[in-house]
Amino acid sequence: MCGCDIRVRALSRLQIVQKHLMSTNANLEKEVHLVKSGCAGIITLNRPKALNALNLSMIRQIYPKLKEWEQDNETSLVIIKGAGEKAFCAGGDIRAVTEAGKVGDRLAEDFFREEYILNNAIGNCQIPYVALIDGVTMGGGVGLSVHGHFRVATEKTLFAMPETGIGLFPDVGGGFFLPRLQGKLGLYLALTGFRIKGRDVHQAGIATHFVMSEKIPDLERDLVSLKSPSKEDVADLLNSYHFKCKSDDKFVLAEHMDKINRLFKTNNVEEILQNLKRDASPFALQHLETLKKMSPTSMKITFQQLEEGATKNLSEVLVMEYRLSQACMKGHDFYEGVRAVLIDKDQSPKWKPATLEEVTEEYLKSCFKPLGNKELKL
Repeated sequence: MCGCDIRVRALSRLQIVQKHLMSTNANLEKEVHLVKSGCAGIITLNRPKALNALNLSMIRQIYPKLKEWEQDNETSLVIIKGAGEKAFCAGGDIRAVTEAGKVGDRLAEDFFREEYILNNAIGNCQIPYVALIDGVTMGGGVGLSVHGHFRVATEKTLFAMPETGIGLFPDVGGGFFLPRLQGKLGLYLALTGFRIKGRDVHQAGIATHFVMSEKIPDLERDLVSLKSPSKEDVADLLNSYHFKCKSDDKFVLAEHMDKINRLFKTNNVEEILQNLKRDASPFALQHLETLKKMSPTSMKITFQQLEEGATKNLSEVLVMEYRLSQACMKGHDFYEGVRAVLIDKDQSPKWKPATLEEVTEEYLKSCFKPLGNKELKL
């Protein structure tokens, strides 16, 4: 074979590799758009077919750009939104994490670590951060929005933290924001995965503003047109849109809040189930049945997570939650929950342990233990 043939073949292989890399990079860029418009840096989650589920490559693009915009004198605020008609962000890419965790791949560590670092950056962002949660907002999507200065809900918003149903816990800083909602609402949402829609997301204290979906493009245009706005300027503009959409609708859980505060004010999860059974109202019995379907381990972890999170700052909560995430990666219920709910979809997970009483204090303590040199560093 002549040297010319070898060079041609080598060149062909190089071109194939380059083409693959270009294609890979193009796909990565399409998953999230990061553009500057007027005074604002705009993040668009762009996986509409996957309801804008957040994956590690998206996190690795968003975080450095957020830090860059924060230090840029020409960028006065950040806007984050989701592409498509259905979702802001329906959560993290749990399937990928599950597959990685099963084989001990680093993704099961890296995803949670880098997601929580991004959550912390959002919570400590030095310029106004506006999340337009116009659609499904669950799990990882909550982490991308709830810690920012402003969260704008619409009639299309659907909020939930459904993690106890898949053997996980309401992470991404859930241990920080949930105990700070009114009464025992946060614990109720965390344990039951109850879904809140539209105006109720604002009335629950999760969103800061409510605007009709059709007005979101106008709102975004007015936001980017602001001249070097302060946080107060952004708040004034959001308030002007919010007050045009005012309504006398009652909060969906208003009539049940006294019951929630009473029945969920306990020392442990077992007492909550006892209270619901004793109360025996349709509302109580409905949620008793819901809780019986959840992972007993997840519920006990969640209860303690919120208890401890009530007195911690966001960074401290995320360090704690990283410990919990790695405990779940080593356990059984997360993989079983994802199988039953997302893969086989038989909705019949076989939890181990199967009862609350079998989840020991020793095991719970081990979940919250520091991870040494693998601890999350913020």
